[in-house]
Amino acid sequence: MENMSENHVVIMAGGIGSRLWPVSRPEFPKQFIDILGTGRTLIQMTADRFRDVCPPENMWVVTSAGYVDIVREQLPEIPLENILAEPQARNTAPCIAYACWKIGKRHPLANIVVTPSDAVVLEKEKFVEAVKSALKFTCSSDAIATIGITPSRPETGYGYIHSPGAEAGKVCKVSEFREKPDLETARAFLSEGGFFWNAGIFVWNRNTIETALRKYAPGIASLMDRMSADFYTSREAETVGRLFPQCEKISIDYAVMEKSREIYVVTGSFGWSDLGNWSAVRLYSTLDSQGNATVGDDVRLFGCSDCIVHCEDSGTIVAEGLEGYLVASKNGDILICPLSQEQRIKEFLSVGK
Repeated sequence: MENMSENHVVIMAGGIGSRLWPVSRPEFPKQFIDILGTGRTLIQMTADRFRDVCPPENMWVVTSAGYVDIVREQLPEIPLENILAEPQARNTAPCIAYACWKIGKRHPLANIVVTPSDAVVLEKEKFVEAVKSALKFTCSSDAIATIGITPSRPETGYGYIHSPGAEAGKVCKVSEFREKPDLETARAFLSEGGFFWNAGIFVWNRNTIETALRKYAPGIASLMDRMSADFYTSREAETVGRLFPQCEKISIDYAVMEKSREIYVVTGSFGWSDLGNWSAVRLYSTLDSQGNATVGDDVRLFGCSDCIVHCEDSGTIVAEGLEGYLVASKNGDILICPLSQEQRIKEFLSVGK
């Protein structure tokens, strides 16, 4: 079995969360919000999920410089030097490289899990077992592992991992990654089988990811080599501030995952969602007998069904006769629209500017 003291978890928390406006906004995005009304924010729930994988001193957060204080407040158990501030957003490949080079400088045998900060996992025990299976595989292998989610519907909002014959909980070879499909293609994926949602969770050892980035993204790797000379010194912030913005803006999927041949997947359902829109938030919230999800001190619904009302700082909210509606408020901003129209939120916000 892998040595748990060599396990590290990197939480990526730099997203700006525009799809859950007005509750999530760039100055305080969804990963830092108790979006499900559970008493824990999404990033806190993410850290909680990995407590059986590694100790708090082996947890790392990569976030935007403007969010560092929020991370410190919400995850006080994580050492301050493990909160890495990106001076500029450059997508996931530079973000992941920064964390893995920093970990590798002091922990050359590190076995690393990289995870987004803003997903929900209802079946935590099954999920942790899958992650541990992946870690056991990568600690003695030069392959990359990922976690695949068994699809419950023909979803067009996720990328897919194709692994024909994959069995739940087992490490299986990936044949290819597929981009977000249209609805017809997504239906074909489900009927064919062997396709899994890409949750953006990656597992590898320190040497594997460094080797892959040197091969497939040498420009990023060379910048990391230069930055790492000043890691854990008083010069780190200045050096990172100068060099990190020079990194190519590219996702880890394009930089490494779609080019590497040795990629494996551990699959399962896990009750996973990236809570990418309000409909997903409603589905993963506690519902009343009429299918309504509410977050707020005093929400009173009469004759309402299949709605979500998220108004935690708005006093008393009264609604009557709404079906399939979204009502959300934050800092005096209010959104009321049918859930069927929520994909137009960005459009609504751009009108009249």
